[in-house]
Amino acid sequence: MKKSIKKIMALALALTMGLSLTACGGSKDGGDAKTTAAPESKAADTTAAGGEAKAEEGSGEKVVINFFHRWPNDPKNSMFQELIQEYMDENPNVTINMDCILNDQYKEKIRMVVATDEVPDIFSSWSGTFAKEMIDSGNVMELNDIYDGDTEWSSKIAGASVDGFTFDGKIYGVPWSQDGKAFYYNKKIFAENNLEVPKTWNEFIAALDTLKAAGYETPVVEGLSDNWAILHYLGTMNQRMVDPAVIAKDYDAATGEFTDPAYVEVLEKWKQLTSYMGETCVAIDHETARNTYFATGEAPIMYLQFAEITMLEKVIPEGFEYGFFNFPAFEDGKGDPEGLTGAPEGFMISNKAKNPEECVKFLKWLVSKKGGEALTTKSGEISSVAGAVDETNALPAQLEAMEIIKSASTLVPWFDNACDASVYTVYGQGAQAIATGDETPESVMEQVKEAAAALH
Repeated sequence: MKKSIKKIMALALALTMGLSLTACGGSKDGGDAKTTAAPESKAADTTAAGGEAKAEEGSGEKVVINFFHRWPNDPKNSMFQELIQEYMDENPNVTINMDCILNDQYKEKIRMVVATDEVPDIFSSWSGTFAKEMIDSGNVMELNDIYDGDTEWSSKIAGASVDGFTFDGKIYGVPWSQDGKAFYYNKKIFAENNLEVPKTWNEFIAALDTLKAAGYETPVVEGLSDNWAILHYLGTMNQRMVDPAVIAKDYDAATGEFTDPAYVEVLEKWKQLTSYMGETCVAIDHETARNTYFATGEAPIMYLQFAEITMLEKVIPEGFEYGFFNFPAFEDGKGDPEGLTGAPEGFMISNKAKNPEECVKFLKWLVSKKGGEALTTKSGEISSVAGAVDETNALPAQLEAMEIIKSASTLVPWFDNACDASVYTVYGQGAQAIATGDETPESVMEQVKEAAAALH
């Protein structure tokens, strides 16, 4: 009975998706952090309708491609609309129907429809475990022949990014962007307090103590009302502290136990860190923390994605200088201290697509120097395509971020893409309760163990 209900729900959601094509809207912030549903947009409707009209006028067989992604916010939504319209102008027999909803809703929706006959022709995907989940549906096209058959195109895509979509030697995705997460620090404040960039946890805590003694009540800031922001910390801290073999076992829904005492030690360090974030941290969101605290110099340090560089540049005063440092190593940690949290995102093609060759053609056109330039100049993200980002179209901070990504020993996936939602949700909520003093590291890990045990 449960399977039947699930199947009915999936088909209903798939139908809803089909009816809601071109339901992309705009928002005030181009960030990927928000999780509110997007309003309908007439602009997106116009894009699709215009494409259909041109298809009737043009020569060749009429082709319709359903394209589903997770960026309904401007500037990225408008960027996609412009690129798609340009492609349809160049290919008048092609109509591209674009549908998009934001983060958490996208995850839920694509997980439901990917296993049905209504899977979109092209859809966005995170790399790593999330990509594997899509592949396990059996409805994702293998792309090795595409990569091997056009090396002029594929050789320009960052190999480390392709690795995130490669499983058992088979490639299933085309990476579109690269991202990473690091501590941003106020260079002026560090210089005034004779601080060096910390490389270890103890050095980091010592720097926070120095800043607090200098009068900074919030030496490091975060908006802890955003669960995803907490999870970014926890994923990195687990990677730094816990044996990689233990993490691999525990992040697998079929084998996860979370019994290693290192997890409790991570939450102890989390409790220690949140004591430096000020009393308001649990009441504000990530955007407020970035724009109101870090950008004004009230908080000298914040853990931010490289995709947030352009958002930060819009609000910092003239002369504000910031630098980056990777999450410090734990002195007693068993993980790789040179790993960088962050991962490529890209696109997959359904093996049920009615026009797979046209889907490949469009995706090659989109993930190119041209598309990469648009991604950087219009949305501020770092393209996975070599030559798309340089000093002519990127900020110095973006170029520095790109080098940091390249030099990382490994890319650590976002925690909410690395394990089952029932586990990371309990983890994030528990960590928030630790920050408010309502839970202890031990009590939270007991809840995590229960959530993990319920999966097998």
